Amino acid sequence: MSEPVTPRPLSSEGDSQPTAGLPDPSSPTASTPALQGPKGLHPILGIGIYLATGIALAWILFWLGKSFFPEPVHGAKAMWQDLYGEAAVALGACLPAFLMARIEHRSVDDYGLPRKQAFGKLFWVGGLWGLAAITILLLTMRTAHVFYFGYVTLHGMRVVKFAAFWGIFFLLVGIFEDFLFRGYLLFATARWVGFWPAAAVLSCAFGAIHLPNPGEDPIGALGAAAIGFFFCLTLRRTGTLWFAVGFHAAWDWGETYLYAVPNSGTIQPGHLLGSSFVGKEWLTGGAVGPEGSVFCFVLLILLWVMFDRIYPTAKYTVSSPAGTRAPETFPLSILE
Repeated sequence: MSEPVTPRPLSSEGDSQPTAGLPDPSSPTASTPALQGPKGLHPILGIGIYLATGIALAWILFWLGKSFFPEPVHGAKAMWQDLYGEAAVALGACLPAFLMARIEHRSVDDYGLPRKQAFGKLFWVGGLWGLAAITILLLTMRTAHVFYFGYVTLHGMRVVKFAAFWGIFFLLVGIFEDFLFRGYLLFATARWVGFWPAAAVLSCAFGAIHLPNPGEDPIGALGAAAIGFFFCLTLRRTGTLWFAVGFHAAWDWGETYLYAVPNSGTIQPGHLLGSSFVGKEWLTGGAVGPEGSVFCFVLLILLWVMFDRIYPTAKYTVSSPAGTRAPETFPLSILE
């Protein structure tokens, strides 16, 4: 249950005096910036502008890409086409945030990916957590005799080339998916309904977008949603998405390249090992991969508890947009 937002007094000496540097709301000349209300741009309007701009930008980039990748595309060229596609949607998710920051009179860093922290400590710590998590999950399956690591399928420079390719690919995936569902949209929705309700809704949407993947099923989509909800916790407690991006990229890289298991129902070429599953689907995840296994849900509970203990303080906050009369704050959640 959320508590009502209580604006700070306009002055420490009472409501009769305007805050220094801000217009007096009682003054006939006082006004807010274009498209702004007393607390800034309305979240619904902001979400609409952001999504429309992002979709248009991604469509233009895909249209331009047709000149580089005329159909049909096969083999290695298809992999480069997929990489271009991920770059296009990542730009479509991130660049409109600069427009929203200008409209809302904020810093673009407020939306979850502060530029000064790019690929800094939290990113690499998140990467270690992600790689360790998928490794522990598969070791657990191996102990249960439902997974086998198999043999090495790549040799020589192909090991390095494919490792680098999939590293870049899943870095783009992490930036795209984490910023789309936990960047501006979460920021705007949380201003409207509170952080955790917004996190729950957007995590469900994150899980749902995996359903069209070949091999995906509702259990796998639920697993993806649960992972997305865990990423919301990492944002809440660190104040940044860089931990989530590192975790996400390393988890997907470990699934697809290192251990060669299905990643949300898809299997890609250029993997290091020739692994295999044997046993019941509720243990292995079946065609979905580890995200559809009961072991994945147990792992996520453990990750949540560990992260909650290591990072106990919520650091994700909303700054007041320039020119508004009252600062915004997230309503408190029953979870914190």
